[in-house]
Amino acid sequence: MKNTSPHRFSRRAMLRGLGVTMALPWLESRRVWGDEPRSRASGSEAPLRMAVLFAGNGFHSKEWWAEGEGRDLKLGKVLAPLHDFRERTLFIRGLFNAEALKGNIHSSQTGNLLSGAPLASGGEIRSGTSIDQLLAQRYGRETKVPSLVLGCEKSNPSVHKNYSMIYSSHISWSSPTTPTPLEVYPALAFDRLFKDEAGAGDQSVLDAVLTDARDLRRSISRRDQQKLDEYLDSVREVEQRISNAGKRGELQGWRPTLSKPNIPRPAEGIPQDIGEHMRLMSDLLVLAFQTDTTRFCTLKLNNDHSSLRFPNLGVDYMIHHLLSHSDTADWLKVNQFFVDQLAYIARKMAAVQEGERTLLDNSMLLFSSSMLTGNHEARQLPVVVVGGGGGQLKGGRVLDYREKPERQLCRLYLSLMGKFGVRPERFGDATKPLEEV
Repeated sequence: MKNTSPHRFSRRAMLRGLGVTMALPWLESRRVWGDEPRSRASGSEAPLRMAVLFAGNGFHSKEWWAEGEGRDLKLGKVLAPLHDFRERTLFIRGLFNAEALKGNIHSSQTGNLLSGAPLASGGEIRSGTSIDQLLAQRYGRETKVPSLVLGCEKSNPSVHKNYSMIYSSHISWSSPTTPTPLEVYPALAFDRLFKDEAGAGDQSVLDAVLTDARDLRRSISRRDQQKLDEYLDSVREVEQRISNAGKRGELQGWRPTLSKPNIPRPAEGIPQDIGEHMRLMSDLLVLAFQTDTTRFCTLKLNNDHSSLRFPNLGVDYMIHHLLSHSDTADWLKVNQFFVDQLAYIARKMAAVQEGERTLLDNSMLLFSSSMLTGNHEARQLPVVVVGGGGGQLKGGRVLDYREKPERQLCRLYLSLMGKFGVRPERFGDATKPLEEV
């Protein structure tokens, strides 16, 4: 550790080891996040973060709803996992993406979800730069990783009804012709956050920085020592789970007709349990924000037109896409499983104190899908925002735009960008933000 001042600790200060750099969480005895221009307040105030979580194929048509206000906010069964966060939840009804009503189903309803841009057909790839990447291009240089783009289902390169399924597989776009590379392997996402070199080997990130951590521990308060220990323990837990992931084979997606493989087991990679896969990716998202390694993340829980199965829920007889076409009890169970990932992330963030606020208070978690229901209903989209937006976002509310003439989804994006001080004259098909947000 080269920082000599007892009062100033740059956000750039990190724990270092051979081939490893690990950013630190906010510490009260080291009150300054950084000296460079910021995406919002300076000094000891923590930065604003934004994450987008996506679940393809919509939700149960009768159980996606909310009514009331504040602690009295009532949530439909799909959103039941968010009950503890109802005062921090903004439920938005009636927004739509006009371009999603053109072209085909699935691909045309997903590829421009975060941009509102028109899509090219005939197998050509052309969409628009998504909100997460626009913000990352503006502020990504302030962090080690400009943006983190995670997924729990691999990209599908085929064509469906004259549109590329690349659109169904990517919600984050770095440019109109470039879907942002999607990381589905937890170990590689972990390495990107903490390791400096691809060839750093299999050495534990924590083992590499322990000497530096011990030196830091001597110079911080007892409360910060406890926070540092908890943080390092959480990194160790993720490391151990990643090392164990995938050891029992692959259970996701298409299932072979053989009861046992007739070829040697492939190398470890994607966790065999979809529940564990989503949890690992959720933990990595929280760690990335907690350490200020990045401030922008998308987590695509599945593709639109998804082929995931859910043996962890006892729902292993049908792929996600086919389940979505009927409002069954199993479809509701799968919906709640997806929303539970959002609740899990919110719960972990709420437990991380950053000065007078929590990490959840300093973040915005946008949760949405490509359609309202599994029958391709896109005339209005399911939208929930959880978090405090650095004190700029009021939860415990239901906003209804169904009867309003200007209900473009991109108006919401203009509102969220405004929390970062980014105010373009136009984004997608919108020219003004939602005033209520």
